[in-house]
Amino acid sequence: MSTTVPTPAHTVRPVRPHEFEAVGDLTRRAFAAGPYGHLPVSPERRMLERDTGSRLRSGTVLVAVDADERVVGSATLLRPGTPEARLAAEGEAEIRLLAVDPTLQRSGIGEQLVEASLAEARRWGSRFVVLDTGALNVKAQRLYLRAGFRRATDRAVSAYPNTHDLPHVYVYDLDDREGVRIRLARESEYEAIGELAVTANTHDYRLPQGYLDEIRDVAPRAREHEVWVAEDLATGVLLGTVATPRAGGLISELGREGELDFRLLAVAPDARGRGVGELLTRHVIALARSRGAERVVMNSGPVMLAAHRLYARLGFCRLPDRDIVITEDGAPLTLFTFGLDLDLGLDLD
Repeated sequence: MSTTVPTPAHTVRPVRPHEFEAVGDLTRRAFAAGPYGHLPVSPERRMLERDTGSRLRSGTVLVAVDADERVVGSATLLRPGTPEARLAAEGEAEIRLLAVDPTLQRSGIGEQLVEASLAEARRWGSRFVVLDTGALNVKAQRLYLRAGFRRATDRAVSAYPNTHDLPHVYVYDLDDREGVRIRLARESEYEAIGELAVTANTHDYRLPQGYLDEIRDVAPRAREHEVWVAEDLATGVLLGTVATPRAGGLISELGREGELDFRLLAVAPDARGRGVGELLTRHVIALARSRGAERVVMNSGPVMLAAHRLYARLGFCRLPDRDIVITEDGAPLTLFTFGLDLDLGLDLD
């Protein structure tokens, strides 16, 4: 691997032999500070954390270093069939032991390590990148979702000691046929997402200022729910967005138990025609399936005919008994409700 990933403070590159001990110590400290740090560590696990050289023989060990060349993060990318890999099948690479100095959380080091791992897997010619993380490790789960991984509820970890607390498995598809990645929004993007959504909604429609202000204010929505973006992989430009509830919750009064409701699907005007709206809607449907929801629902304004055609194409049906009437400029306005029953809807597999 020859490419490095620089930032103002940190660089990600392959590990060097004199750093093996520092990587092992960092890995131990990072996991001890995590949600499972209170549990006893088996000798086998401790050896895995410490034996950087063995991991390197099974793939690639990446480190993040600061300006003084101090190791502040590490991740291991494993080839299938190697001793340390427990998920990777033929054509897959596996990320394990991603660790960041506990004093440098929220510094972006984890994101750098994931992106560098994906780049290295592409260089290997891998089709997918897989990983697992504990059910309690919510910070790591959201890191992977921000990178564009999807949870794979159909994948199980075979060699895992705590069967009562099986980890979440995540998969990243390296086949970028559409050239678009769907991922969780990053905090630094909230303002841009708000402007994108307002521009998309005002391009064809006239909307009340109060509603536009709500669309623009992304931060509260991202804190309470989930804001997803469609990103152009070639340029990094944001092409669209949609909001969903977090697992177990609802994002609107429309949603009911057993349903996943979504809001604020928007595509940048200059990105139309690329299928971005369909990709985002398919993502919502896949998310609902992975969470065991029975139906996906949403509201749409009566004049948003292009959106209605999209939903119909994907198998949604009108639910007129659940339409909502709001007041706009002092006059009543009916918002149409659409639903997709997942046992009858589009099969995305």
